[in-house]
Amino acid sequence: MRVADVVPEGVDPSVPSVARIYDHGLGGTDNFPVDRAISARVGEAMPESSKVAVLNRALLRRAVRFLAGEVGIRQFLDLGSGLPARDNTHQVARREAPEARVVYVDDDPMVRAYAGALLAGDARTAIVTADVRDTGAVLGHPDVVRLIDFDEPVGVLMSGILHHFPVSDDPGGIVAAYLAPAAPGSHLLVSHFHRGAPEAEELERKFVAGIGSGWFRTTEEVAAYFGDLEPLDPGVVPASVWRPDPAYDRALFPDITTREPGETEVGAIESLIVGGVARKG
Repeated sequence: MRVADVVPEGVDPSVPSVARIYDHGLGGTDNFPVDRAISARVGEAMPESSKVAVLNRALLRRAVRFLAGEVGIRQFLDLGSGLPARDNTHQVARREAPEARVVYVDDDPMVRAYAGALLAGDARTAIVTADVRDTGAVLGHPDVVRLIDFDEPVGVLMSGILHHFPVSDDPGGIVAAYLAPAAPGSHLLVSHFHRGAPEAEELERKFVAGIGSGWFRTTEEVAAYFGDLEPLDPGVVPASVWRPDPAYDRALFPDITTREPGETEVGAIESLIVGGVARKG
């Protein structure tokens, strides 16, 4: 299914969508002119800023591979998952652990339609249509209850979602609510827009004016979302230097900017997205 073929029920193609703008940044086709127009306006503040989407997606892939392969996590709650793209969480995890279970959560009706088609017949994967901020509704949803056993370690993935929540929504409290029922040994991934370049302030204004969200925060503010969890090396860092694997990233994103292990200096675009993983003791 592609937007060129059908507009899913409940989708207004005249209103921009976070999920579709992200899809455009990844080079996808499941977006509308209004989404591409927002991307173009953001790009006026900093050319090639759309590359942040690829850097973020690459971090998600590396983190899921690490959690499923090296840590042994067998269940994932992907919050604010966005539209299906190349190499989704369940596909990455199952290359390491074929029995892995994944629940995707997003409130965009287009995500529901497209992810539902992708996951049809997969009993170990589900898409839940809900606002991530409504933690009770998400945690109590029948598909979450069916697939996620919080008595066992779970990978909680908050990739590129918290920067769409204003301070008044208490993003840290939202994170804490999802980690509260999770067993020791659970891990949290957070990636977030970062005030790492002078252009960040203008990019934030463009995002907030265009879609009503997209706040850039400092490294310290992002690190605070992990609370008392145990941060894993190398901590909260630019996405491109979190446990880099250039060959792995380029296999999916040939033009991505990559770094070698131990390399910490990054360019301006790379500085705009940071992330990290931490463990619940």
